[in-house]
Amino acid sequence: MVVTKFFTVSEANKTLPLVKQIVEDIMKVGNELKSLSVESPFLEEVDEERKQKLVQLEGYIDELKEIGCQFKAYNFDIGLVDFPALINDEEVFLCWRSDEKSIRFYHGVDSGYTGRHPIPEEYYF
Repeated sequence: MVVTKFFTVSEANKTLPLVKQIVEDIMKVGNELKSLSVESPFLEEVDEERKQKLVQLEGYIDELKEIGCQFKAYNFDIGLVDFPALINDEEVFLCWRSDEKSIRFYHGVDSGYTGRHPIPEEYYF
């Protein structure tokens, strides 16, 4: 993993108000993209609208990248964001779901969401 910034749990949690807003925007635009019908008699209009939505979506995802985190759930059912961090001197991702109030879990770089573990207490400062 090539990272220029590692977050502490506290730093990542402080970004959540902004991250939550961006994720809401990503989810809204992502679901609008999913709902665009290819069966429309006005295919050109749908394609143009789809292009505009993709540009919007890329812009929101870039905003998260500028903060230093990554959007991970492209099915747009739930927002999932990873924050690079160090736990036990190992590079990991602090993992936040949009239905969680704060960041409480992490996973290895290669394990993904299914490998989530609670963040050890000593990392909350």
